[in-house]
Amino acid sequence: MATRNQRTDRRTEALSKERIVDAAIEILDAEGEGALTFRALTTRLATGAGAIYWHVANKNELLTATTDVVIARAVTEVVDGATPNEAIRAVALGVFDAIDAHPWIGTQLSREPWQSAVVQIFEGVGGPLQALGMPEQDQFDCASALVNYILGLAGQYAAGARLLARETDRSAFLETVATRWTELDSEEYPFVHRMAAHLPGHDDREQFLAGIDLILAGIETVR
Repeated sequence: MATRNQRTDRRTEALSKERIVDAAIEILDAEGEGALTFRALTTRLATGAGAIYWHVANKNELLTATTDVVIARAVTEVVDGATPNEAIRAVALGVFDAIDAHPWIGTQLSREPWQSAVVQIFEGVGGPLQALGMPEQDQFDCASALVNYILGLAGQYAAGARLLARETDRSAFLETVATRWTELDSEEYPFVHRMAAHLPGHDDREQFLAGIDLILAGIETVR
């Protein structure tokens, strides 16, 4: 007859950390960080809190693990044989798409500068820079510029997730912002007035990639 400890061990093995992280990602995507509790996880996974605590000590550790998993998937989707610039674009767009699909990621990336997920991004853009044959100091400077640009996007998404309801209509919101821009003093804000017409219909992903290409063009001058 199986002992209690044996049954507990089997249950713990069946409830892997990977299953817990996947369930946490589902909750975060559907309802946001506030809904991620160990009670919600026990309900979703049909298990007890003790089985979850066996794998994850607390909510912060769980958020770190979910962020690591999502970013790891994003930065490893680089096609074999890609040029260094293509690889950097692929990593950058992978992170962009991850943040777009999982808005809570932006909050997590902005919480700690050198958390493991940020280090993964740094490595993802740094490897291709090394392949360009640049001096190490230039590699560090260029990788930092790219990572800071990507994390700037993460910060914007995090702010948007905090301030705007999840069901907010993007086009309507940007139309409202553009209207506010046009109401500013045109002599004091001439550039903002001109750009107001471009704001509502712009594509975030294309604009993000344009920024990456501008940085890569600058990197070419360093080379």
